[in-house]
Amino acid sequence: MTAQQSGQQAAKREFVITTSDGFPIAATLFAGTGDGPLALISSAAAVPRGFYARFAQHLVQDHGFRAALTYDYRGVSDSSRPPGWRRPMLMRDWAHFDMPAALKALDMEAPGHPLVGVGQSFGGQVLALGGGSERFRRYLMVATMTGYWGNTKPRYRVFSQMNLVGVPLALLLGKVPGQIGLGQTLPGTVFREWARWGRHPEYFFADPTMDAARRFAEVETPILSLGMTDDPWGTPRAQHALMKYYHRAPTEIRWLSPAEAGGPIGHLGFFRAQFRDTLWQAPIEWLLQP
Repeated sequence: MTAQQSGQQAAKREFVITTSDGFPIAATLFAGTGDGPLALISSAAAVPRGFYARFAQHLVQDHGFRAALTYDYRGVSDSSRPPGWRRPMLMRDWAHFDMPAALKALDMEAPGHPLVGVGQSFGGQVLALGGGSERFRRYLMVATMTGYWGNTKPRYRVFSQMNLVGVPLALLLGKVPGQIGLGQTLPGTVFREWARWGRHPEYFFADPTMDAARRFAEVETPILSLGMTDDPWGTPRAQHALMKYYHRAPTEIRWLSPAEAGGPIGHLGFFRAQFRDTLWQAPIEWLLQP
């Protein structure tokens, strides 16, 4: 069976991955019998792995991918804090520990087999921050950008949502409920780090403890970055503010509009099943290139 053949069934397996610092994160593997690449799917901030299930199944069942793995970052959805865990959870941990652990787990399914990445929003940032970018043959980024509030639209609403609502809730409750419009409930320490980065025009590149500029400069993986013209977060300015740091990676940028999609897309909409026939095909074909 070749990577272009379709119709195979995807076997679904739920399991737990233990990161190098000992945190258990929830994962789902969709496996098939095709000879296409493995695909690691890294979520947007506060978005559960189940949101990407239909896309993962589509890769395996209709495009011959060998397997696709989705996972929850620590503190999100099913990757809850284990009993006895004392260290504060931080957003950087998603990239420094969680993504590398998920990559390792997927790699073990077929060691050395071609592997590609798919990352939405923060899931595009982890390519550099997580290390191991050389393992990816190609990387698809969807609505990936920095989180600086000044690059969003409408920016003052984003600033208020993050800093005048989210941060006080994080301090008061120790968490930020998803009901404020940012997805799943997040640990307060994760949210506060995210908000702190987002207050600076250079985002986490201004945080010396992240060493982000060097990490991004090391990436040589071919990147296809998709922007949505109706995305209030991933504006052209916000996308450029991040992509300029991937200056050694061969990069292609494509913009998708509601007109060609057949409906609003926004920041998260690309992975909704309604866009399977309008938006998914071309990026998947790009991922399948040698």
